[in-house]
Amino acid sequence: MPETVRLAAIAARALPLVDLTDLGDTCTPAAVDALVDRAATAFGPVAAVCLWPRFVARARSRLDPASPIRIATVVNFPDGGTDLAAVVAETEAALRDGADEIDLVLPYRALMAGDAAAAERMIAAVRALFPPPPVSLKVILETGRLADPALIRQAADLAIAAGADFIKTSTGKVDVNATPEAAEIMLQAIWDAGRPCGFKAAGGIRTTEDAGRYLDIADRILGPDWASPATFRFGASGLLDDLLARLGGGTAAAGQPASY
Repeated sequence: MPETVRLAAIAARALPLVDLTDLGDTCTPAAVDALVDRAATAFGPVAAVCLWPRFVARARSRLDPASPIRIATVVNFPDGGTDLAAVVAETEAALRDGADEIDLVLPYRALMAGDAAAAERMIAAVRALFPPPPVSLKVILETGRLADPALIRQAADLAIAAGADFIKTSTGKVDVNATPEAAEIMLQAIWDAGRPCGFKAAGGIRTTEDAGRYLDIADRILGPDWASPATFRFGASGLLDDLLARLGGGTAAAGQPASY
C-alpha cells in the first residue's frame, strides 16, 4: 500500500477519535469559539472539545444542539491533589454548565505514597455525581509521573474498578506524557478487567504516525474493531491539522503548538 494511502487511512480512523483540546494557561473566550468551530471539519466532526471548566457554558452555547461533538472538561487538574470537597464542587459546576465528559486527575501522588484509598474515594465521589449515560468519566493516571509499570497497572486497575468510563494517560502538563509503553499496560488492564472501559492517550501526540502507533496497540490487544469514539480517544491540540492534511491529500502539517 502506498505510504500516502496508508496514512490517509490512519487519519480517517483517528479524526473521529480526537478530543480537540485547549488547556493552555492563556486560553480566551475567542480561542474557545475558534476551537469549537474547528471541531466540525470538512471530513467530519471530532469526538469532543476539551476545555477548562470556566469555558464549558460558552462551548455549550456555541455548539448546535444537534451536534454530535461532546464537551469535555477537567477537574483536579493538573495537580491531582486530594481535596475531595473542592473536586466535587468543581465537578458539580461543570455538569450544571453542560459538560458531557469529566476528565478527573487521579490523586497520583497519594497512590505513589501508598494511599490507594484516597484515589478510590475521589473516583467514587465524582462518579456518584453523574446523571445516567451518556455523561462519562475519564480518569487521568499521569503515567509519566507514576513511571513504574507496576504503579501504572495498579492505577489502571483501581480506576476501572472504581467506575471509570475511560482511563487516560496524562494531563499533558508534565515532562513525560503519553507513551506507547504506558498505553500497552493500560490497554492490557482494560482487556483483563472484563468490563467496558475506554482508553485516552493525551500529551505529545502530534502526527498521524503517532496516532497510528496507539491504534496499532489497541488493535493488537483488544481487536481491530474495538477502537471507536465510545472506547478510544486522542487528547490533542496539534494533531487535527496533520490528520486533515493527510485526508486532503497533502503533506503533513506543522500542527499547532500544544495547548495543554
